[in-house]
Amino acid sequence: MTQHALLRIVQTVVPVLVSMVAVRWMFFKILRIAKEKNIVDNPEARKLQKEPVPVLGGMAVLFGVLCGLLVGCCLMGTDGTTVFYKHQDIWQIMGSLLPVLLGMGIMVYTGVVDDIIAVKPSHRIVIEVLTILGIIYGSGACADNLHGVWGIYHISWNIAVPVTVFGGVAIINAINMVDGVNGLSSGLCIIYSGTFGVAFVKSSDWVNAILAFSMVGALLPFFIHNVYGQKSRMFIGDAGTMVMGILMTWFSITVLRTDTFIGWDILKQNICLVAMCLAIMSVPLADMARVTVMRVLHGKSPFAPDKTHLHHALIAAGMSHSFTTLVEILLDMLVIGIFVMGFKLKLSITNQLYLVCIAGAALIWGAYAFLNYHTTRKTRTYERLKSFSVQAQLKNKNWWDRFQTWLDSPAK
Repeated sequence: MTQHALLRIVQTVVPVLVSMVAVRWMFFKILRIAKEKNIVDNPEARKLQKEPVPVLGGMAVLFGVLCGLLVGCCLMGTDGTTVFYKHQDIWQIMGSLLPVLLGMGIMVYTGVVDDIIAVKPSHRIVIEVLTILGIIYGSGACADNLHGVWGIYHISWNIAVPVTVFGGVAIINAINMVDGVNGLSSGLCIIYSGTFGVAFVKSSDWVNAILAFSMVGALLPFFIHNVYGQKSRMFIGDAGTMVMGILMTWFSITVLRTDTFIGWDILKQNICLVAMCLAIMSVPLADMARVTVMRVLHGKSPFAPDKTHLHHALIAAGMSHSFTTLVEILLDMLVIGIFVMGFKLKLSITNQLYLVCIAGAALIWGAYAFLNYHTTRKTRTYERLKSFSVQAQLKNKNWWDRFQTWLDSPAK
């Protein structure tokens, strides 16, 4: 391994570790505040928890991301070498990320307010639109290149800006809608951030790679507490889903901008970047599309909450929260795998997009239809699924009890 490669590993691994430690330390402080101030998500007809759960996890995650990113920037000079902090370099390193960092700040404040006193959906949409516009014009970048889909490359900003705003709002709300089961939104975004991070590494975009991997490091300890904690369970809340959504929007813009991936010859490798973004976020986007269409067909508002998401179908079929999360993560990874298979088989750029759209719809919509059919009819398949879920539980095992005791103990 060359010295340059070793330095690159340090640049990416250290921010991940810092993010994890920062979240572990901050998590219990925010958990205590949420409990003492009664900032909780209360049970109701459409929700799956049976008791109030603290709901400020997004603040801990953002704290971890910022800590990891700051350390990563201190380790990286503008010339791509790993150095200690230099005052003259920090603005050049951070400058490209300033718009999205400000956007993440706006999202976390909006989400916290929504978690505490609720914000009208229309008001949230307006804030999301304005924030995405700020990121577009603040960074000078938007999704203005289809990179060969239907033979189209650069597109006018008169078209690209509205499309980018629409796509960003869709991503933010899709991630928010999928946040109904312990660990689902955070688990999916670990996969998304890690996948985008690998793409940024291949394209030598180290600043965005550090940001992506810092999000991975920040989400990992939260995910473990959210899924496996007992006394330490806390929801990521709208603050968390909106931060994750705006970050995934930024990553998508970075991938689909005109001057993207200069260090990675995309055309020679025949990779459809539009399909890649859709494949990475296939589960929430496909699930939101299905739910929105069904609501409109039934004369309801697209924003009217209900229990028709894929995770609701899995829970109704007797699956546990952790198994439901695992199934949806595996479905998302399967779509990513199908996308990889498509360009490895040298399908055209446009056909890769069709393949991903068909795979996403077939798997996510098909899974919902399959589960809904067997659950409503109480078939033998339903009974088998329910029995399997019970057998897969990890409760009442000594080693598991000891793990939960350690997990629920605050970091010193």
